[in-house]
Amino acid sequence: MISPGRPFAVSRVECHFNRGTVVPLGAGRHPERGRVKTLAVLVGTLLAAAGSLGAQADGDRQVREFFGAHCTECHGAEVKKKGLRLDTLPATFSDREVRDRWAQVHDRIRLGEMPPKAHARPTPDEIKPVLAWIAARVDGAEAEKRAREGRTVLRRLNRVEYQNTMRDLLGVDLNLMDLLPPDASANGFDNVGEALHASSFLMERYLDAADLALNAAIANGPRPAGIKRRFDLKKEGSVKAKGDVYRHLDDAVAIFCSWESANVQVCLWSLRTPLPGRYRIRLSGYGFQTGGRPVTFHLKDGSFIDTGDNRTIAYFDVPENTPTVVEIVERLEAGKTLRLAVDGLGVRPHDIAKAGGAEGYKGPGLAVQWIDVEGPLLESWPPAGHRMLFADMAQAPDPQRRGRVEVVSAAPAADARRILGDFARRAFRRAVTDADIRPFVARVEAKMAEGHSFERALRAGLKAVLISPEFLFLRERPGRLDDYSLASRLSCFLWSSMPDEELLVLAGRGGLAKPDVLRGQVERMLRDPRAKAFTENFAGQWLNLRAIDDTVPDPGLYPDYDDDLKGSMLREPHLFFDEVLKDDLSLTRFVASDFSLLNGPLAKLYGIPGVEGREFRKVALPPESHRGGVLTMAAVLKVTANGTNTSPVLRGAWVLERILGTPPPRPPVDVEAVEPDIRGATTIRQQLAKHRQRPECAGCHARIDPPGFALESFDVMGGWRENYRSIGKGEPVDVGGRRMSYKKGPAVDPADALLDGRSFRNIDEYKQLLLANPDGLARALAEKLLTYATGGAPTRSDGPEVDALVRAVRGKKYGLRSLVHEVVQSRLFQSK
Repeated sequence: MISPGRPFAVSRVECHFNRGTVVPLGAGRHPERGRVKTLAVLVGTLLAAAGSLGAQADGDRQVREFFGAHCTECHGAEVKKKGLRLDTLPATFSDREVRDRWAQVHDRIRLGEMPPKAHARPTPDEIKPVLAWIAARVDGAEAEKRAREGRTVLRRLNRVEYQNTMRDLLGVDLNLMDLLPPDASANGFDNVGEALHASSFLMERYLDAADLALNAAIANGPRPAGIKRRFDLKKEGSVKAKGDVYRHLDDAVAIFCSWESANVQVCLWSLRTPLPGRYRIRLSGYGFQTGGRPVTFHLKDGSFIDTGDNRTIAYFDVPENTPTVVEIVERLEAGKTLRLAVDGLGVRPHDIAKAGGAEGYKGPGLAVQWIDVEGPLLESWPPAGHRMLFADMAQAPDPQRRGRVEVVSAAPAADARRILGDFARRAFRRAVTDADIRPFVARVEAKMAEGHSFERALRAGLKAVLISPEFLFLRERPGRLDDYSLASRLSCFLWSSMPDEELLVLAGRGGLAKPDVLRGQVERMLRDPRAKAFTENFAGQWLNLRAIDDTVPDPGLYPDYDDDLKGSMLREPHLFFDEVLKDDLSLTRFVASDFSLLNGPLAKLYGIPGVEGREFRKVALPPESHRGGVLTMAAVLKVTANGTNTSPVLRGAWVLERILGTPPPRPPVDVEAVEPDIRGATTIRQQLAKHRQRPECAGCHARIDPPGFALESFDVMGGWRENYRSIGKGEPVDVGGRRMSYKKGPAVDPADALLDGRSFRNIDEYKQLLLANPDGLARALAEKLLTYATGGAPTRSDGPEVDALVRAVRGKKYGLRSLVHEVVQSRLFQSK
């Protein structure tokens, strides 16, 4: 064992160990730059601690000799590279930061990244005992920590889980997320406990949200008056019978202009939504003078004051000369109107004026017959939340407010205990005792003693439940989860919400953890509409799709990018994930697939013929399309680029982290990022070649750049390209007879070689290299699922458990649904 103050020596480094810190004797400084600092710190940690062990055991001697032979030349006392005097680091495995560094060192050696290629490579027999030595100490310290605290930390509900839980607990459809501050993320997900902090401001927001939810759930009057009305555009004052935009037909109004930047939109000025809620919107229309092609339009909601304050609701297609009714149910806030804009006509008002006005115009347009608006849609009154709380309890007029009614009770104390007990059981997601609800009952009794009515006093108790730590936090005990905690973990995993009554009843009986029962519940939950949250929140964060709006492609370089295309981009990976999950297809489909879910705009971008309209459908992908799998989906290619150019570094790091589960270390702080030259003077490959000559950059870029180069054949918005787009040098580009604002830049070169020497010429060959290791793909995805499912990322010591998942899913052809089942059945999922 290491003893404080005991001196040791590794090669030419002499140190002593004092109070858990390795302190060098005669430490100095050197001005030269070294290899990647983060990796060097890791090696230094291992060097210092390994040397301090002395020669008490054969394993310790092998480790000391290994680092003496392969590390001290560059990382020793006479180091000749700046920043590599790293033999002063602590060797306390109980320290999590140090323990994490050791785990990273283990992985770097295992992957063959250290020692560097320029130095003598150790043999597998030399490496094996070193890895075993690290693993034993990291795992031992981790086991001690877990015995005390568990693997995951206490975490609260994130914004999505909070809103969905309030929906299911109180039967309310409210946008509560916007009341709460954004959640931070860790390990790629916003439900990881280490990132979910609490603050006084957050608690104030919870108080406001509780009031809003209770007000929406409890009925204090008759069914609110909504709207159910048919709008005729001919009666809208802005839709003039004669002019350069509209033509009044016998049965409709024809709209010929699609120039949104000129604010040519049909606005229903006579519509003002009376209340927030879900509205049914129906429109009857058809294409007019379109030459047999459908016409596309979209609806937006917005304010009366600011015409720029709009939110796109949906896009639709209607055929020519065939009246077609389209329908959507959408949540609208109070005081909103609807706007309609036609897409793809490419016509401005002055173009129609030159042709003699709308009356004689022969070009295509959209004919709108009518628009129906109905809402808010209420299935019943009192609403479901009211009945959940009060069942059929009587109501009486409120003596303090005219026109208001409230729930009354002949036995207020007993009713308060009953209502709060049932509510707390569902809110706390477990059985409750009299002691659990006593503080809330006491609050109600105190309010009634002050003269408040039964309902007003009960509201205070319900609100106290909604801000209780038992509601806001997922409390789990170290070790195996009890059935109630397991139910909550399962519902948060697949629904991002609270357990339903079936899960709670099973948990109360103590039978939920039985393997067959769990499998049955997972199947039931995946078939439930609430499982949409799993696709949106897991796949959306795993693939980083939430970053779709972080940048907007430069309209000068990418004039064909618009909101319609962006919306289509986002739907493809979600629909594809659903398809793979539904049919238990192999997770290797995320790398390469012979099909995707496409609509007209995406198929046009991908160059795939025969797909028209806005409806998505399953489409067989031609081999020459270079598509298939998430790597080549437009949404992924968009979020791994900026608005002007692509970067092999960003895309390569995305592949390493999201697909392969081997994220690169952060770059040194004093190394500037490489910015592609959009003037066309140099290519990104030429720039990165210089960058990789720097010793501190070469090691990581040997891993990062190859997958990034493989994806260079795709531009900022995911289109295939043979050449870069340039705003400087290059040949002119004409598309459809129109001269583009960009030029044809240098040729794209997507070829490269992996760290192990295997080479590829393009994205298709790179995918095949990835497919050669399906276990690696399964391991990476299993770790992502475990992180999302448990609120904590697996560590190095969880390797055997993850390996067991991989073995299990290997026997099931790597099915995604099978992997979800195996995750739920795992010890990691069923333990804190």
